[in-house]
Amino acid sequence: MLIAFFINDLEREHPGYTTTILAHQASLRGHRVCYLTPSDFILRPDDSLSAHARFLPKKKYKDAKEFFATLKSTACKVEPVDMAEVDVLMLRNDPSIDSETPWAMEVGILFGREAAKRGVIVLNDPDSLGRAINKLYFQSFPVEARAETLITRHEADIKAFAKAHDGNIILKPLQGSGGSGVFKVDTGSKSNINQMIEAIGRDGYIIAQAYVPAARKGDIRFFLMNGRPLQIDGKYAALRRVASADDIRSNIHAGGTAEAVEIGKTELEVAEMIRPKLVADGMFLVGIDIVGDKILEVNVFSPGNLGSCSKLAGVDFSVPILEAIERKAGIADQYAQTFDNRHLAVL
Repeated sequence: MLIAFFINDLEREHPGYTTTILAHQASLRGHRVCYLTPSDFILRPDDSLSAHARFLPKKKYKDAKEFFATLKSTACKVEPVDMAEVDVLMLRNDPSIDSETPWAMEVGILFGREAAKRGVIVLNDPDSLGRAINKLYFQSFPVEARAETLITRHEADIKAFAKAHDGNIILKPLQGSGGSGVFKVDTGSKSNINQMIEAIGRDGYIIAQAYVPAARKGDIRFFLMNGRPLQIDGKYAALRRVASADDIRSNIHAGGTAEAVEIGKTELEVAEMIRPKLVADGMFLVGIDIVGDKILEVNVFSPGNLGSCSKLAGVDFSVPILEAIERKAGIADQYAQTFDNRHLAVL
């Protein structure tokens, strides 16, 4: 198979990123791998879709570090590719980090739709990603599974919400990721709430979320594949992310640390509660963030920490992911375009 990985840009990639791990595993399994960025697509006058793709030499790489070093080297050649020849396109970009180049934010979604029309399996489904491009998508999950949330730009609304929750709330931007612009309001910081609202509100709508006390222990990043928990022999692709002592953000690159975690009845019930929506939307690979019995985030674009989950569990979770992708390609061949992309994505 030819598998294309769509990313924001090469400069912000890292050898430990989930995308690198998946692309390396694909190459280990004998698949041809290439990378695409927002500037690379070409829709030609004859309505054919192609791209300037970065192809890695097809060989056995000893590890993800060697694979990534080759990706960044002159050995990685930029070559034109007809998108109709691509078997699978994995959309692994984070639209929120392209805020300074807004034209790039929806490129993966737009050209992902065009690729799907030409028979490419696009993961996750681009139509559904278009609806999930900001955190409002989160509100479409059952209310029982998520913390009580208010979305507004009005200061008075936020202050009333804070009062209703004894002054303990989380404020964050409607658009964004990675813990950027996240503030906790409590009795010690309520005097700064005006500055927090102003800082977040200058970029758009504000999410006010009821603080879940269990967050003191950190949150759980839990991977779901085809709507179900990703696991190998009873070991789940999950970890607990614990914030540093002086920061509420548990995101690993924001200073949080990763710890092994036991997935129990509560986490499995939360995952099952949101499964129907993920399946209906063709969300193949998703990372959910759980605190107590609530989900705080549903990352459908570029869920990270797969490598850390694998190390903590002592298994390689990239293997079942690639096996699932290969199975989808086999189904697509057997059924000759019987299924649309949204359904095929989670078969």
